[in-house]
Amino acid sequence: MQTHQNQPLNDYIEYPTTEMLERAESFLANSQRRHSIRSFSDKPVPKEIIAACIKAAGTAPSGANHQPWHFVAINSQETKQKIRHAAEDLERSFYQGRAGDEWLDALKPLGTDANKPYLEHAPWLIAIFSQKKGGIHAEDKNTNYYVHESVGIATGFLIQALHHAGLVTLTHTPKPMSFLSDICGRDKDNERPYMLLIAGYPAENATIPEHALVKKDLDEIATFL
Repeated sequence: MQTHQNQPLNDYIEYPTTEMLERAESFLANSQRRHSIRSFSDKPVPKEIIAACIKAAGTAPSGANHQPWHFVAINSQETKQKIRHAAEDLERSFYQGRAGDEWLDALKPLGTDANKPYLEHAPWLIAIFSQKKGGIHAEDKNTNYYVHESVGIATGFLIQALHHAGLVTLTHTPKPMSFLSDICGRDKDNERPYMLLIAGYPAENATIPEHALVKKDLDEIATFL
């Protein structure tokens, strides 16, 4: 017996198979133009663009539709400076041995180090938080389910939305990230920093590590049965 309410699916669009393939290949080509960038311009990006992209992230599927995420969009120069200083303090210890030789060797082809000027230079930082409790309404305090998976999917939506809008991004995950809770004024009992996303325009001299352009072939990442 059905115990939940439904409404008709009235916004689905079915395309002819040939158009579906064209759209899939067009999306692939656009996705192949998405790159992680570490040199950002300070050119301003309107708040409305960031807001629309966050709203797109909010459409992601989630466990029980609880939407266990919160996005803090940071444009304040003072706040960005605080984040940079805290992140670089952690990064210095990471590169000075906390990471271990294997991890550091894996990062060498990308040319990364403890200096993160883009955290201050890029127009927007988006701190993404996962929530242990919540629900479909902001005031709900229920247990959230599949939190890590749900927030990961929403973060992917956000990255693609920003790319589709014409911006570049970089994911940053300093460990530990508890300083983001302090700087952003978030509830430490219920929320956990998940990722810091840098967003803006690329600098004129922006480059892409050749290592990052190597992607596995389809037969290495997929099996068709």
